Amino acid sequence: MSGKKITAPDVAASKGERKLAMVTAYDYSSALLADKSGVDMILVGDSLAMVVLGHEDTLSVTMDEMIHHVRAVTKGAKRALVVADMPFLSFQAGVESAVMNAGRFLKEGRAQAVKVEGGRSVIPQIEAMVRAGIPVMGHLGLTPQHIAALGGFKVQSKTARAAILLIEEALALAEAGCFALVLEAIPAEAAAEVTARLPIPTIGIGAGPACDGQVLVYHDILGLYDRFKPKFVKQYADASSLIAEALTRYASEVRLGAFPGTEHSFTMTDQERAAFKEELLRKV
Repeated sequence: MSGKKITAPDVAASKGERKLAMVTAYDYSSALLADKSGVDMILVGDSLAMVVLGHEDTLSVTMDEMIHHVRAVTKGAKRALVVADMPFLSFQAGVESAVMNAGRFLKEGRAQAVKVEGGRSVIPQIEAMVRAGIPVMGHLGLTPQHIAALGGFKVQSKTARAAILLIEEALALAEAGCFALVLEAIPAEAAAEVTARLPIPTIGIGAGPACDGQVLVYHDILGLYDRFKPKFVKQYADASSLIAEALTRYASEVRLGAFPGTEHSFTMTDQERAAFKEELLRKV
């Protein structure tokens, strides 16, 4: 696999050529592992509010917290495109604040693109970001920043009318300049139609197999987050049990005096040990 840095134009050009793999990760070590695995993109999602910071939803995370994590991820991701998720109220208030906050992700966090939730209502912000040279990924379907209006984490676009509206909004986002589009928690039939009609790649999460790519959260893939498990998550490892077992063994060995052993300890030279003992005798 090529070590060439993936760019937003590379992602856009992949439409119809190959499937894209995207992982949501939040720190240096996970980004390093994801990057080595060969994923195309790493999303620093505002889901860190729940997965890393322990909040009930994504609404509480701040720009400064997001930038802190984006900066860590970009240090670990040498090949994958790093996309920063714009948190709640970082872009909704207007064009100027949206561009400034998006610019902070590139300037301070060293991200290569941003992701914005919403349809026609945020097109002015998206167009302004694109004019400013900031690559933008869209996000339709279940948009977690709108859970108060949606009534919770629910599948979207389940009716014919809603699915048509989804297609129209997706086309509008592509026209506004988005280089890719996340589709979350929508029927597979609707996602397939959006994907077929859109000139840019779709990245699915709970949107069926027809999307141009897929995204899952690092912690969900590895079984590290068990507060809830959406239907669309496939767990590829039970790292949580492995980690819990290792920590239990560590605590037990500490209590029993089995750790640390001599192989984990540093010692003086014979000469310095003898001098140390002499000094102790003089002091006593």
